[in-house]
Amino acid sequence: MFPENGKIWSNGRIIPWQEAQVHVMTHGLHYGSGIFEGIRAYASDHGPMIFRLDDHLHRFFDSAKVYRFKMPYSFDELKAGVLEVIRQNGFKDCYIRPIAFVGYSRLGVYPDRENIEVHIGVWPWGAYLGAESLEKGVRVTITSWKKFHSQMFPVMAKATGQYLNSMLAVMDAKDRGFDEALLLNEHGDLAEGSGENIFLVKDGKIYTNPINASILAGITRDTILKVASDLGYEVHIGALTVGQILTADEAFFTGTAVEVTPIREVDLRPVGDGQNYPITRHLQKTYFKIVKGKEPHYKHWLTPVY
Repeated sequence: MFPENGKIWSNGRIIPWQEAQVHVMTHGLHYGSGIFEGIRAYASDHGPMIFRLDDHLHRFFDSAKVYRFKMPYSFDELKAGVLEVIRQNGFKDCYIRPIAFVGYSRLGVYPDRENIEVHIGVWPWGAYLGAESLEKGVRVTITSWKKFHSQMFPVMAKATGQYLNSMLAVMDAKDRGFDEALLLNEHGDLAEGSGENIFLVKDGKIYTNPINASILAGITRDTILKVASDLGYEVHIGALTVGQILTADEAFFTGTAVEVTPIREVDLRPVGDGQNYPITRHLQKTYFKIVKGKEPHYKHWLTPVY
């Protein structure tokens, strides 16, 4: 639930949540001319810790560079804004949403790239795909909607308008009774979920697709690649086919919102036996230990709020 009585960072000021508003003729509303990030802070024994804050903010500024936005705030100012808005709300565990978009001035496809609004919202947000998803896994369908490729949109940017592609996919999945969609790319290979990267497990080895498979280079994806290697797993990066997920022993999604979530079924076919995911569980448990400050080796990924 949104903190209706909480605070939000809005264009350099902390204001009441209810006062964070934009005009209905704002360019970003009409054309999707915006960029955003999704970040999480986790409660720990040493207070709330933000996971890979710098990496997320660097990607935020990279997205701005791709869309040629003139950002009105520096990296350090936005980092300080994230910390301050969490403190002002008193959250120990929360989701963090920085967003920048072309503001109210004029309409037309050509944007005023110097008129950029920046806001940071924070609120408690539990398991993205439902309370039972992290334990039981999710039911997925391969949607008929394809993931756009880099000649259509810059897939490395996390831009608001680009997520219409994901909206179509997840609506298709939900309307047909599934939890989430899986999109194929222009080659017919696996791309990603509507908001998640994908991993497969076969014969004890871990597989994921490369960044040229029309995927967002997820920060949680990068985390799992490093952690899996540290844990001694053999990891392969290459194109993933539909046949590979249908014959996998395990499969799981990764992402800031979804964290590490098992996939138990694809188009009514169980993945493996549909209920046991030993390698996924190992990675999932390790991930949650890391983000909650219980793995000293990875403490450099954590930013304390206080």
